[in-house]
Amino acid sequence: MSNQSEDDVRVWLVERTYSDDEQNLIILTYATPDGEQYYRKERALTSFTDVRDTTAAVDAEPGNLGMVDDPDLQEQYAAEAQRIQEVHDPDDVI
Repeated sequence: MSNQSEDDVRVWLVERTYSDDEQNLIILTYATPDGEQYYRKERALTSFTDVRDTTAAVDAEPGNLGMVDDPDLQEQYAAEAQRIQEVHDPDDVI
């Protein structure tokens, strides 16, 4: 069922925020361990029965990654991605 390819890039959860624009929308931001690239997933919280786990890491297609241009944000993402990588397996639910 997985559509992963060998070119996919492993990214680690660095930020979980709630959208200001829409109710019941969570924005999950994953980043590479160097903090240079990020991957963003938006997830609607439709009901308590709609269970979709948030894992410590996901594999993203390179074309779906954005560049982190802000050096401070890059440093923050790198530190958090490395911290998550050290304490969690990629499939850990967090």
